[in-house]
Amino acid sequence: MPLKIRIREEIAKNRQRIKALGPGLITGGAGDDPAGIVTYTVVGATTGFTQLWLLLLSTPMMIAIQNTVARIAIVTGKSLPEITTAFYSKKLTVMMVMVLALANILTIGADLNAIAAILHIIIGYPTIYFLIPITALIVYLILFGKYKTIRNVLIVLTAVLGVYVISLIMAKPDIIKLLKDTFTPHIQHNSAWIIAALGMLGTTISPYMLFWQAAEEKEEKKSVVQADEVGFDTVTGMLYSNILAYCMIAVGALLLYGKGADIQDITTLSETLRPAAGEYAFLLFSLGIIVSGLLAIPVLAGSTAYAVADTFGWREGMDNKVSDAKGFYFVFVGALIFGNIIDMTPAVSVVDALYYSQVLDGMLIPLLIAIALMISNNKAIMGDYTASRFSNFFSVFAMIVTLLLTCFMFYQFYRSSL
Repeated sequence: MPLKIRIREEIAKNRQRIKALGPGLITGGAGDDPAGIVTYTVVGATTGFTQLWLLLLSTPMMIAIQNTVARIAIVTGKSLPEITTAFYSKKLTVMMVMVLALANILTIGADLNAIAAILHIIIGYPTIYFLIPITALIVYLILFGKYKTIRNVLIVLTAVLGVYVISLIMAKPDIIKLLKDTFTPHIQHNSAWIIAALGMLGTTISPYMLFWQAAEEKEEKKSVVQADEVGFDTVTGMLYSNILAYCMIAVGALLLYGKGADIQDITTLSETLRPAAGEYAFLLFSLGIIVSGLLAIPVLAGSTAYAVADTFGWREGMDNKVSDAKGFYFVFVGALIFGNIIDMTPAVSVVDALYYSQVLDGMLIPLLIAIALMISNNKAIMGDYTASRFSNFFSVFAMIVTLLLTCFMFYQFYRSSL
């Protein structure tokens, strides 16, 4: 075949790959929600550049596990709850989905509060004035928008998160030192460093990301032959997610490391960051918080709705009318409403919501990875599309890391209850 024709064919294939970007890219962007932004900034503020190399470690873990669940959804045409029920246990599925729903609702509450807090800082009105309009906007998009419209809106929001790359450039880092610390492993033998490392690794892999991408691959009704092509979307999404995380950690280190900042939530982070960053950089940071929340909240509520609907055999999918998938949309909107209730309940703080959601995620993610590994290596289910050595190795590695994280979180929970 002439070289000119081969090049044209490769260009055409790459165009098709770019057009196919969606579930993986949206999942990666949603992984950097306001709660994640706080975590990454705190990591930079408390440990400097010493944990940037860990993102090189977490990236293949994220790619492996997200690619595994995406392939399962494409090959089987089923979601994780449907397969778990069919091949393992309905009780296991119900327990798994209940934990997911509770963790997601707690995180929705925290993310809604974060957007409202940023708007309060910028505009000046109390946060309560922003919660309902934000929720109403998301509900309107979900109830009255078509799937392709919703998908395109989420992709645009994902792209806007590139403001964090601009923030790093504006912070004017020492490039040589940044690269040196990125590619040179650092391990400090103190509890603060270990806590930050576990928090950072735990933030990059979340249960809702697995449920969402699997559900969206199923929603897009891709053929079995596309199972080997899904990796491009997943790799793009996870790389983008960790590039953003990298920038957040680096900015936190450049502006706050060594200054003894006591960051508890978005409000204290904003109050600490604003004088250090300057007005323009702070506005970029604020835009990122708002956009990341608007991206993550529908994904959190959507992953909950898909999981519940598939567990109980309800019709689901954002291409269905509300009248055709009442249970699915009821859970979707209900998750958002309960998130608002958490924010309006004085007894539940945002910090507590984030903490307990992480504990619940820690319970769930190793189990999900174990189930995904069993399914993806079962030839009776996957046929010729069983998991690759790369996916198996890094998925097992991710399971071990998340198990350690879970044990550590329960240890911390036990110590705090004494």
